[in-house]
Amino acid sequence: MRDDLDHLPEAKRRELAHVVEAIREGFAFAIARRTMPELRGGRLLKIVLFGSYARGDWVEDPVGRYFSDYDLLVIVDREALTDVPEFWAKTEERLLADLAAGQELRTPVSLIYHSLDDVNDKLRLGRYFFIDIVRDGVVLFEEPGFALAEPQVLTPAEALRETREYYEEWFESAGKFKRAADFLRGDNAPREAAFNLHQATERLYHCLFLVRTLYSPKTHNLNQLRQLAEDIEPRLKDVWPRDTKFERRCYELLREAYVKARYSRHYRITEEQLEWLSGRVEFLQVTVRQLCEERISALAEAA
Repeated sequence: MRDDLDHLPEAKRRELAHVVEAIREGFAFAIARRTMPELRGGRLLKIVLFGSYARGDWVEDPVGRYFSDYDLLVIVDREALTDVPEFWAKTEERLLADLAAGQELRTPVSLIYHSLDDVNDKLRLGRYFFIDIVRDGVVLFEEPGFALAEPQVLTPAEALRETREYYEEWFESAGKFKRAADFLRGDNAPREAAFNLHQATERLYHCLFLVRTLYSPKTHNLNQLRQLAEDIEPRLKDVWPRDTKFERRCYELLREAYVKARYSRHYRITEEQLEWLSGRVEFLQVTVRQLCEERISALAEAA
């Protein structure tokens, strides 16, 4: 991996320096409060920029309301330190507040967390997602002496077998949640229907990740899944129109449904909003099916 940001404008380089500082300060604060022996001496090892800002093909489209995120891989020295609520929630809250203030940060930030052992295991297992990071990523911070493993490339036959298994499992799972949402709409259970639409959407994104990269991030954050998915497959940007207040509000209700549709008495969603969301999830289903089948066909030809 390279370590220069010469391809980025100076303003973007300043933003990324601020983000790195926030991550390091947030980790230092979180780890200083832990007294358990298994966490003592925990270390932040690397911060790696990947995705569109690493490759140089990021998008900033005010008219279409689409802006690429800074995608960052945070590598720590033990698995326990990847727990987001325990170690990273305050950092993510700070970055959201900085983004809202618009002074030091004007670009959204998407973070994923892995231990060094986990990253190296995935490189040895030929996970394309991490191989691409090693190929295209930019190191923003690292402690010396913690090298990444040499990536191992799967044979086409091996990749095909794993890809088919992931597709069959995750696409079918997404379909079950979509069918459950349809039933719940007819049963006058709008909140439960919204939650199941969220789960169908989440699983479709995970399905695409697993088929295309043999990896999927450990998150229920729909914004993060959507951003990462649209980065690896731009055709997905057509799934969620942003032109009207109604469209933007519907997506926000879907995003909130994972928590609020289950636990908040104040969560409300109309039949009109559910109908629109159901149609968009169906469009996502069709698109993900097409993209996955294209990938499987390509692997089958290579095998």
